[in-house]
Amino acid sequence: MKKLAHIAFALLASLSTLKAQESPKEEDFYKIVTPPIPEGIILEVGGLTTMPNGSLAISTRRGEVWIVDNPTSRVPYFRKFATGLHEILGLAYKEGALYCAQRGELTKLVDKNGDGKADVYETVYAWPLSGHYHEYSFGPKLAPDGSFFVSGNVAFGDEEWWRGESRVPGRGWIFHITNDGKYEPWATGVRSPAGISMLNGELFYTDNQGDWMGTGGIFQVKKGGFMGHPAGLKWAGLPNSPVKLTEKQFFAERDNRQHRNEQGRAIKPENTLGEEPQFLYQLKQKYDMVQLPAVWLPYGVHGVSTAELILDDTKGNFGPFTGQVFVGDQGQSNIMRIVLEKVKGEYQGASIGFRSGFQSGVLRMAFDKDGSMFVGETNRGWGSAGDANQGLQRLVWNGKMPFEMYTVKAQPDGFEIEFTMPVDRKSAEDLDSYKVSSYLYKHYPVYGSPQINLEDVKIAGVKVSDDNKKVRIVLEGMRQYYVHKISLDGVRSASNSWSLVHPDAYYTLNNIPDGERLKVSDLKTTRSGKAQASVSAEPAKEHVSPDGKGKATPAKAGAAKAPTWEEVKPLLAKNTCLACHAPDKKVVGPSYADVAKRKYSNEKIVELIYAPKPENWPDYATPMAPMPQVSKADAAKIAAWINSLAK
Repeated sequence: MKKLAHIAFALLASLSTLKAQESPKEEDFYKIVTPPIPEGIILEVGGLTTMPNGSLAISTRRGEVWIVDNPTSRVPYFRKFATGLHEILGLAYKEGALYCAQRGELTKLVDKNGDGKADVYETVYAWPLSGHYHEYSFGPKLAPDGSFFVSGNVAFGDEEWWRGESRVPGRGWIFHITNDGKYEPWATGVRSPAGISMLNGELFYTDNQGDWMGTGGIFQVKKGGFMGHPAGLKWAGLPNSPVKLTEKQFFAERDNRQHRNEQGRAIKPENTLGEEPQFLYQLKQKYDMVQLPAVWLPYGVHGVSTAELILDDTKGNFGPFTGQVFVGDQGQSNIMRIVLEKVKGEYQGASIGFRSGFQSGVLRMAFDKDGSMFVGETNRGWGSAGDANQGLQRLVWNGKMPFEMYTVKAQPDGFEIEFTMPVDRKSAEDLDSYKVSSYLYKHYPVYGSPQINLEDVKIAGVKVSDDNKKVRIVLEGMRQYYVHKISLDGVRSASNSWSLVHPDAYYTLNNIPDGERLKVSDLKTTRSGKAQASVSAEPAKEHVSPDGKGKATPAKAGAAKAPTWEEVKPLLAKNTCLACHAPDKKVVGPSYADVAKRKYSNEKIVELIYAPKPENWPDYATPMAPMPQVSKADAAKIAAWINSLAK
């Protein structure tokens, strides 16, 4: 009996230890708080800024500006400051006034009589509009000299609804409004520049996946720069344009794919099987004004609709990431952390997951004086992860240190990763703790690009620093301009054996730095045998949408038992399906349960993965893009699982 008691005690102790060592998640360090919002106020946040007195100013898509006094208190006070404006998608504070970018102008709002409401609505500068619904204007962002930058969305074609157009000057451009109210075109090549931002006095912007944009990206903006989308080049020849690339030069390098069928109707361009890919970096090699993204954001993994950038200037009150950058995503309702560095004069860096689970699409962020982050949200009818159409939330650090990659820096022979806490040396010196692959996106007029030229990168060895805070990963076959996915699933912390909260970093390698390479004798090359699955275990081949050049082979209905959710979830995540769909609720697209109700055959679902028909789902504003990167085997399993949901 005594022996049984000892065994029971040992088992309980063992279970307690396992529970104590369970690795915490992002929500264990950063809490999402939803402040009370008075009934009847619909925010649909388009702009967010913290004022010198600590109040929070909010602009909305509905044309209102609200001031929230004591915003972090249990009962914040909301007061309407301005109304009657047009879709305000940015807000800035300067010298006692608020400035907002309406759809067609930069407007100054002033409370002259001190009653808490704007009584002066002054047009600083008005720019032309064609009236197309997609001509959003984002900003303004304050330059160091007090002037403003604004970015202008492209319109879309009437018949060619997929093709970005610049119908009036300023569309597809980032432009400058001087202190004396004059307009100055600054840079072009932008498509949907929702995240114009100022970081340490330097101008950046984020773009969204679409035609000519293979995925979301973060770009530094230089005067005269061209970021890849050709619509704005229509105005590059104007006398005051700093952009020296012409439409003729661009389309001499790139096929616009404007073709018509036998009935004379425009044909939407799609990804083509076996075509010779072209890349943005190739254009830069010929035209120096072409700007590459500092960071490509993997579509469906780190967002689908890239939003604003914000610099952590909280001096440690928001955690260990002071001086780093955060970027929001409207579609997936999440925030990523961006680690930037300059190599050979150009920015590059890594995107790392940070916090998901917001109630609606993350569009704007602002830090409070206490170091917490306000998050302004809207789904604008496009749809987003989360159950709400709009909202205001706050992200608060609880003071505990997460185990994360602190920085990722390029080296002549690989990458150096610094951690927020010391690593367990045994796990960090095991090559099977790591996995590295690289890929790139096409530059073409198709909506989005699959990850192409995907290859595993061989790890030659690793070196752990004496203080166990850094790991140098030496690679064979780094590829300039490519995104390098660095996975550290096997690395553990020294003190508690935690795994990393976010074990993947996506580093865009625009330049490989010069410097000393590590000697083979300095490296650890041991392997435990617990290898991670290779990305090339099943080749990531492109598949053509049925367009006359070939068809994907459909799966055989009923050929095998349908996979379970646990089996199919990794496939949905790998192929970015979870970016827009959930098992049982509407997100950007319909739920899988709703798809199952349509009673498509397995073969039909496979066909629709490669060639979606948006007309089948008229209640959804965002059309599904073709998914040529999904393998035949994955598509068949996904189709079988979807149909298993039918009741």
